[in-house]
Formats: sequence, structure tokens, C-alpha cells
Amino acid sequence: MIKLLMSWDIQPGREADYMEFITEEFAPGMVRLGIQPTEAWYTVAGNGPQMLSGGITEDQETMIDILRSEEWRELEKKLLTYVENYKCKIVPASGNFQL
Repeated sequence: MIKLLMSWDIQPGREADYMEFITEEFAPGMVRLGIQPTEAWYTVAGNGPQMLSGGITEDQETMIDILRSEEWRELEKKLLTYVENYKCKIVPASGNFQL
């Protein structure tokens, strides 16, 4: 299993629009593309990214194909209109919390 790890901060004043986009477009889009969401963490206090999110695919080839797709690029482009400090990486899935 391969995991996509993503982190970001929500742009100030965009929280309501962000939540609508995440629940109605981003998460369903990930599933439609073949990435199974595994977690979403919201940082309430302390330093670090405000949001941590992850999703898995069966193998690296599938993940790379998804991330190279036009549909993923459009989802990611739209996400960037609501967030800042966006980062993502692909790692082998461990089954535990990963950074």
C-alpha cells in the first residue's frame, strides 16, 4: 500500500468555503479517482500545519497515475484557492499515523 500525505493551512476568512469544497468536491474526487481517504487531522493548538490528510492506493504505480491525471490536477488547483503552505508526498503506508 502507498500513502499520499498532504498538509496545508486554510486561508483566513475562507473556512466555510473550504469546508464546502472539501466535503462536496475534494474528498469525493479522491475516492472517484481511486485514492481511499484514511485520515484528516485538524491542528487546534501548537505549531505545524493546520490540516494533515492522507489517502492510500494499492501500489505506487496507481498513485502516480492518479497524481498525473488531469482530474487530480484540477482538484489540487482548486484546493490551492482555499489553502496555503500546501505540501504533499508519497510514502509506503505503515498502518500507523505518519508525517
